[in-house]
Amino acid sequence: MSGSKPSPKNYEMEDADVRLMLLVQKDDANAFEELVSRYQNRLLGVLEHLVGRRDLAEDLAQEVFLRVYRARARYVPNAKFSTWLFTIANNLASNARRSLARRREVHVEQRNTDGLRGDPLAQLALAASGQMPSRQLDNVETCSIVQLAIQGLNDRQRMAVLLAKFEDMSYADIAEVMQLSPQAVKSLLSRARGSLRETLATYIQTGQRPNTNP
Repeated sequence: MSGSKPSPKNYEMEDADVRLMLLVQKDDANAFEELVSRYQNRLLGVLEHLVGRRDLAEDLAQEVFLRVYRARARYVPNAKFSTWLFTIANNLASNARRSLARRREVHVEQRNTDGLRGDPLAQLALAASGQMPSRQLDNVETCSIVQLAIQGLNDRQRMAVLLAKFEDMSYADIAEVMQLSPQAVKSLLSRARGSLRETLATYIQTGQRPNTNP
């Protein structure tokens, strides 16, 4: 019928994780354990890149799952489960960064690069670099520089890149997590890729390590 509103998405039918969360709503402990198992490493990876500290990322991941569990009775499946989960994570990470800044304790810790071989962020930077200058980087060196380059992005660019590369989210889903328009997300990602490309090319040519202050 002309002018009728489109029917809302049935996320219960489309998203297996939503179905698990609806079981959690009924106090199904096994369903909650399954959600934690599916998302804990993914969530931890994103949070560590956002806050720059493994210990803080672990605390935040635990808090995210705690909030998910506490909210089970009020849960309404009006988005993908991953969108809802990373919205909570984004808000907690933003609060944590503000708290760190107030205490003047913001610093970037060098993470173990052995654990980041094959990191999608490294793949992104290499793909964005186009034709590589004459000096090539090995995997460990590339991951180390990409970590620093990611920390050099502003908070919104960093979050958009992490969701796009780690979670393979669409512009629409990232926009919902970050409370932006899809066009704004597209612009953020374009600027972030340009910054990563420039940073990696500069390092290859000059050996100058990235500045981690956005």
